Amino acid sequence: MAKTMLEVRELTTKYVTRFHEDVYAVDHVSLKIEEGKSLGIAGESGCGKSTLALSLMGYYFPPLHYMSGDIIVDGKNISGLDPDTVRKTVLGSDVAYIPQAAMNALNPTRKISAFIEDVILAHDPKRDKKEIREMAEKRFEELHLPKEALAKHAVELSGGMKQRVVIAISTILSPKVLIADEPSSALDVTSQKVVIRMLKEMMDKGYIKSMIFITHELPLLYNVTDDIMVMYAGQIVERGSAKEMVFDPVHPYSRGLMNSILVPEDGTRSNKLVAIPGTPPNLKRPPAGCRFAERCKYAMPACRYNSYPIVDFAEGRSYRCGHSVEHLREVYKSED
Repeated sequence: MAKTMLEVRELTTKYVTRFHEDVYAVDHVSLKIEEGKSLGIAGESGCGKSTLALSLMGYYFPPLHYMSGDIIVDGKNISGLDPDTVRKTVLGSDVAYIPQAAMNALNPTRKISAFIEDVILAHDPKRDKKEIREMAEKRFEELHLPKEALAKHAVELSGGMKQRVVIAISTILSPKVLIADEPSSALDVTSQKVVIRMLKEMMDKGYIKSMIFITHELPLLYNVTDDIMVMYAGQIVERGSAKEMVFDPVHPYSRGLMNSILVPEDGTRSNKLVAIPGTPPNLKRPPAGCRFAERCKYAMPACRYNSYPIVDFAEGRSYRCGHSVEHLREVYKSED
């Protein structure tokens, strides 16, 4: 039986605005990832993907606040720990994070080697700097990165190289969970392929034990991750294998995401794009019922006041909807 690297139980986090309003951007989210597996998280902008990524590190600073739930990394519960403990014992070694716009995360006045020293010495202050240098050179060589880059400043590197260097720095301690928040969104297609290939290679070599890959593009996740989870308005609405989620989405929102994106792999799908009408709800005042009801053409009157739980309907598959899976599939079949 595969070892569980990350288990999240009913995690809820919120932002508090300057007007003291609560915004529950992550609302009772649960997930599990096993060793050697990768999970993709998809959804439109503002659905809570990046907030979930920050929350999973257990590192909270205002306006983001931890409310409830458990984050268990390799058997260790990191939820509720003070920020200093998380920084010294969790970040980098247990959980590593690649932020959005990672290419801009490097201080242009410092050499790349200095960032690696900071990461390692934060966890092991007695580590010899020569040993750190050798460790960095070996990792760069194994990841097909030029060792010369260690002596350079960020401004001397191309966009794609900076992104790969950030990934190497973030994972230098071989974390149990890597959270990559849209790591390829700012890159050209060629650089995207290189970054994705690098992440897969790191999984294969065991430099990272498991990975969460966040993006708004479901087709991209099909080529990167084992499973896909779709978020909407701070909640999980569906989860399944990458193939199932791309070619057989069940929840109306998941299907809407797929219909709004061209999928080259699916030769039977028409090239006509269909936008999802409306806008996501205001999470300062979320609706009492299904959060997608106002935009869902299949919504029933009960959807306006019933908040449906997420339920399993097949092995490895779950969804949150008032309609049965059989009914939804029949409706979709009649529309195709």
